[in-house]
Amino acid sequence: MKYLKIVTFILAISLVGCASEEDSSMDIRITINGQVLFEDRGDFNGDIDGDFNGNGGSGSKTFLWRNNLRTADYNADTTSTSSGTFNMEVKDSNGKVVLNRSLRGGTEPDSFSGVTASGSPGIWQVTITLTSFKGDGSFSLSEGD
Repeated sequence: MKYLKIVTFILAISLVGCASEEDSSMDIRITINGQVLFEDRGDFNGDIDGDFNGNGGSGSKTFLWRNNLRTADYNADTTSTSSGTFNMEVKDSNGKVVLNRSLRGGTEPDSFSGVTASGSPGIWQVTITLTSFKGDGSFSLSEGD
């Protein structure tokens, strides 16, 4: 009977630990072309249409994107936020940073857009980071010229 109580106690602690891990994963949410990113490294082709939201927590998601050209057009804006920072970093197929831009919640400007620096065509890496971010917004990427 004593062993059963110990096993039950350990199981209860394990379940509580899992619940708190799940809660922390809900601090940020990144959606790409309608697909929620649960893990890093999703592979996307074509135009990227993304959304992000956070409840005041921090985290980042990285995905891979095929860009057959040397630049990319980008856009991002916060549609409703009271605090925190949104950051978009894009690396070309050789790992060179071609874009690293941020938006701070609750301040102007609340958007940015433009063309990345020139890079090598191929599989690009995009990392979206939310830091103490509370609110939501959107971003996009498409092949440049």
